[in-house]
Amino acid sequence: MKKNIITLIVAVACCVAVQAFDPVKQWGQLKVVGTQLCSEQGEPVVLRGVSFGWHNIWPRFYNKKAVKWLKQDWHPTVIRAAMGVSTVEDHYLDNPEFALQCIEPVIKAAIKNDLYVIVDWHSHEMHTAEAVKFFGYIAQKYGKHPHVIYELYNEPVEDSWESLKDYAREVITEIRRHDPDNIILMGCPHWDQDIHLVADSPLQGFTNLMYTVHFYAATHHQYLRDRMVDAISRGVPVFVSESAGMEASGNGPLDPVEWQAWIDCMEQHKVSWVTWSLSDKDETCSMLLPRATATGPWKDDVIKKSGKMLRDYLRRYNP
Repeated sequence: MKKNIITLIVAVACCVAVQAFDPVKQWGQLKVVGTQLCSEQGEPVVLRGVSFGWHNIWPRFYNKKAVKWLKQDWHPTVIRAAMGVSTVEDHYLDNPEFALQCIEPVIKAAIKNDLYVIVDWHSHEMHTAEAVKFFGYIAQKYGKHPHVIYELYNEPVEDSWESLKDYAREVITEIRRHDPDNIILMGCPHWDQDIHLVADSPLQGFTNLMYTVHFYAATHHQYLRDRMVDAISRGVPVFVSESAGMEASGNGPLDPVEWQAWIDCMEQHKVSWVTWSLSDKDETCSMLLPRATATGPWKDDVIKKSGKMLRDYLRRYNP
């Protein structure tokens, strides 16, 4: 009997440890105060998490069990559903029904597991009308949940900042018709590198809006960190919605020193960050091996080095 009681106590303790921190219950409706992401109570918040890969390349990971396992074992406070818009087969423009079949279970699972979730328009090209329609649908269906964060444009490449501002105004206006307060993220020119252009001429008239910077540590060094910090000092709220420790190609060796330098910089300035990606491609940035199950659990033997490093970061820095 005594042995059974001890076993029960240990089991209960484990359950409590797994469910000890629920980000949305803790922080509630996020808001931007100055340049800082804050909780409903106005306290500074730093979200740290993991991005799923393109939905149309790795749809198998877009399921509720994968989200649950990530929360239980990796300890993110935010996940990112990267909906491929116009690249590779079965993208959103070709097959919107399939795209929604992939990302909506992840949104619902994030809400159920009390995680924040970034709904990412994962594109390198501008598709204004389609984005307006899509985000209007998402905002109308899920905007009542404080879990949802909208990422309007993953990585603009050739678009000018002035054209991106026009795009953002149209999409934000549609979102705010249905959702007045959830956080919105907007990309900037040149693969989310030119945050200084945003600082020169930010969008006006919108609240709870942040701008994204993306880095890959083996390519983007101190110059981009300096550019980001300068933009923050000039009043720009920054959210690093995609990042990783290797080259910008997603391949090549990891650079742990530069990755840690980025982490230190983001932590110092209370910048939220997400790492790319939950996928199984033969490249450095894909965190899992092909033999990993779609749903977890993922033991160490199927997690690649980038995934292990990210998991260690999340466990170390998250509550």
